[in-house]
Amino acid sequence: MDVMPNTSVLQACEKAGVHVPRFCYHEGLSVAGNCRMCLVEVEKAPKCVASCAWPVMPNMSIYTDTPVVKKAREAVMEFLLANHPLDCPICDQGGECDLQDQALSHGSDSSRFFEYKRTVEDKEIGPLVKMVMTRCIHCTRCVRFAEEIAGVQDLGMTGRGATVEIGMYVEKVMSSELSGNVIDLCPVGALTSKPYAMTARPWELRDTETIDVHDAIGSNIVVRSRGTDIMKIEPKRNPEVNEEWLSDKSRFSYDGLVSQRLDTPLIKENGTLTPVSWEAALEHVASKMAATPASKMKGLVGDLCDAESIMALKDFMNQAGCDNLECRQDGADLVADLRGGYLLNTGLSGTEKADCVLLVGTNPRHEAPLFNTRLRKCVVRNDIDIGYIGPAVDLTYGIHHLGNSTSTLTALASGEHPFCEALAAAENPMVVLGMSGLRREDAAAVKAAVANLVKNVPNLLTDSWNGFNVLHTAAARVGALELGFVPSGDCSTPAEFVYLMGADDFNEDQVPADAFVVYQGHHGDKGATRADVIFPGAAYTEKHGTYVNTEGRVQRAKRAKAPIGDAREDWAIIRALSEVCGRELPYDSLDGVRERMAEVSPTLLIEGVHDCPLTDLALSQATTAKGSMTSAPFQRAVDNFYMTNPINRSSVTMAKCTAAKKPSYDFIGAGVTKA
Repeated sequence: MDVMPNTSVLQACEKAGVHVPRFCYHEGLSVAGNCRMCLVEVEKAPKCVASCAWPVMPNMSIYTDTPVVKKAREAVMEFLLANHPLDCPICDQGGECDLQDQALSHGSDSSRFFEYKRTVEDKEIGPLVKMVMTRCIHCTRCVRFAEEIAGVQDLGMTGRGATVEIGMYVEKVMSSELSGNVIDLCPVGALTSKPYAMTARPWELRDTETIDVHDAIGSNIVVRSRGTDIMKIEPKRNPEVNEEWLSDKSRFSYDGLVSQRLDTPLIKENGTLTPVSWEAALEHVASKMAATPASKMKGLVGDLCDAESIMALKDFMNQAGCDNLECRQDGADLVADLRGGYLLNTGLSGTEKADCVLLVGTNPRHEAPLFNTRLRKCVVRNDIDIGYIGPAVDLTYGIHHLGNSTSTLTALASGEHPFCEALAAAENPMVVLGMSGLRREDAAAVKAAVANLVKNVPNLLTDSWNGFNVLHTAAARVGALELGFVPSGDCSTPAEFVYLMGADDFNEDQVPADAFVVYQGHHGDKGATRADVIFPGAAYTEKHGTYVNTEGRVQRAKRAKAPIGDAREDWAIIRALSEVCGRELPYDSLDGVRERMAEVSPTLLIEGVHDCPLTDLALSQATTAKGSMTSAPFQRAVDNFYMTNPINRSSVTMAKCTAAKKPSYDFIGAGVTKA
């Protein structure tokens, strides 16, 4: 068998289809060689070698199932269990524990150790991860993840010999937005989920593979449920999107799915929302729409909506003669005409090929943590230059903080800034424009400056490389732009009838104070407090749907559980309302909605990323924008990582995280800055 140079023996065995047991080795982390469980016999070697740290040599003969190897692994397992507590019945890792599985396969039925087992004091690192360090086997996966992937040097190993412990030098809350991944990495029960503790066993759970909606990355996840209850959420491996990691917000905010829920239709009577039947609520809205001119209607969708519901609302409002539709509830200056103008064109995985990056008005650590890990990988592995324009921030890697002034962007656009030399010398440069730059009053001028910069950098746009990128923060935004859910024609007339679909973070001027408001959503958040009629919708775990992430990747989400109470899927609510209004939509099934979506935007027909070059027309459109940039500094697009949507704001776990990490949101230091 042939393998690439620098391949380890363990990797070669895996390629050949031979499984080698391991605890400390993980393909996403550096090699430590701590556990010695991966011992194999190599011809002419005097003793067994650790296959994870032993490179393959020409004509090497490897033996993985000899008596010598079996005896060596049995001895290693005996050492690992010498101090491990016998608490499998009360351990949350029971049933999915690597130590249990490998003890059964490679361990002995007895032990030669009769001494008292060592005990270690449990550590406290925050409201998410439970540490029972007596169970720790010192594989150091958590330490390597924190330092190499998350970029925070919070965890480490102290002591020597029998007194060695893993923890923090000074007890504090783990500062990473990716801290929950150490739970998946831990091969024993030393690190487990604190919210999940003592609630279920793995054999009781049903797994559903779906898509996360807490940011615009579109992380692939597995929702693990028991009956009608969601017990935990874990990442599903996808090298093109989230690799095998997941942000804490996506992993732990599932308790918000059952808090503050809207589960029955409501109508406001004498200032009080009163439960009514679906028929009464639909007829009430239909009568109000019949009495309102189309020019005084408006539709607004939120950040968590699926493409099917957006398509249904667009068709319904268009049939009523309303063209005042809006998906940019935060006021971001995004044009729906040209896809290349609002996508992360380089792609998430393509980011790792970049050799120089400029971040304008974006904090990827809080806006898209899994995109930030890609940038950190570039810095750590390739030592690339990253320029940053925005408020002081710690991105977990070295950056050139170019300031927080629009004058810096002007100098870059005109080629007069020193960082232009680094961009010009790069073979694969990237420019990333974030929501902080697009939500400003002078966003058009900011886009024009970035477009001029893009045109002036030699290798930023070539036949094989597209380095212009927009980093979104909302899961629904790209799909809505694909479907054209933006105003058309003259929409300056104040709206008297406003339909809010999952819209909870809108600007006050988008919903007039005297307008009749219909809110369709799943949580009693800001939108529900403004509503005259409420239609209870399904959350993202309760419906099938299509989501398009920031790079334009089309992905299908699956339903993990039924909606709560009388809540219904969003597109079905619109379909029922259209029938009551006498303007019946031409589809009555999910497949029918998706066929209609494909008519409007063929890219939504097939899952995956569809190439979309940034055309000269898109750049010309941006560079001809009117107005000039003001002197106002860039602001943070995300003030609190743990509170960005109604689900987060209803989550007790996210509230605990906010309270535990509040000082870090009061002031974010400059972090590591390159000279």
